[in-house]
Amino acid sequence: MLGWTGEHVRHAAEMVRQGRNPAARVYESIGSEFFLAPSPGWLNLGLWDGPGSEAQAETACRRLVATLASALPAGGVIVDAGNGLGVQDALIAEVVRPRRLVAVNITEWQLAAGRSQLAAAGAAPVVGDAARLPIADGAADGIISVEAAFHFSSRRAFFEQCYRALRPGGVVTMSDIATRRWPRTPGELLSGLTQLRVFGLRQTAAMTAAQIATAATEAGLAEVEVTSCGDRVIGPALRLAATRLAATRLSSAAAAPAGHRAVACALLWQADLLWRRRVIDYILLRAVRP
Repeated sequence: MLGWTGEHVRHAAEMVRQGRNPAARVYESIGSEFFLAPSPGWLNLGLWDGPGSEAQAETACRRLVATLASALPAGGVIVDAGNGLGVQDALIAEVVRPRRLVAVNITEWQLAAGRSQLAAAGAAPVVGDAARLPIADGAADGIISVEAAFHFSSRRAFFEQCYRALRPGGVVTMSDIATRRWPRTPGELLSGLTQLRVFGLRQTAAMTAAQIATAATEAGLAEVEVTSCGDRVIGPALRLAATRLAATRLSSAAAAPAGHRAVACALLWQADLLWRRRVIDYILLRAVRP
């Protein structure tokens, strides 16, 4: 059990029986120095212009956030729904120059861990559920969500909250992991179910890009644009993780305990299977509140 903490034990317990806030258990377990995070502090997979090397990692993470943020209106009230460790908020502030930036996170621990980052970005931390955004009606000019929507209890509820909280003409921009098809083989099914349980996801998190776009439209949002970009996100991120894990096996100063690395290898193999067989994909979505 060397290297295993109480947070890890609680995370493992929730794989058997999920509580009301499984995302919090996942990210408390991962911590702020997750050895497979593409770049320190960044929990997104990145938007890559190359094969997935260490030298490109931070640039890729920043590119993903900047790409999403560039779709937001400048100078207004911006809500970052599921803001991670707060590193991305400084970049959002740099790109958008918001009048006010609000960081909403259901994981209170992450807001505490990112306190200095949020302060530097001038962002106001708010503990809240993206499916019940603690934002007044019509108060926001833009809402951004970077690689968090699959953790929300309901994407449809999130989009309904975006419609309610955005002023007319306001924009929601987000990245998400979508499914392209249902698993067909026992290996695909086991991999999919394991990934759902380990990352604290409900089965309803498995939605195709078309279903996600339909949920946004049915919530009242308009001009819904979806871009598939798994080849620039999932593929390079998996290659980086595989290279990093291979390096730890050869290093006498491993970045994580052997047990952590064994679990990571198994999960990486499953994620790679789902990606290679085109079971999963990565999308960017933009929509407008009419």
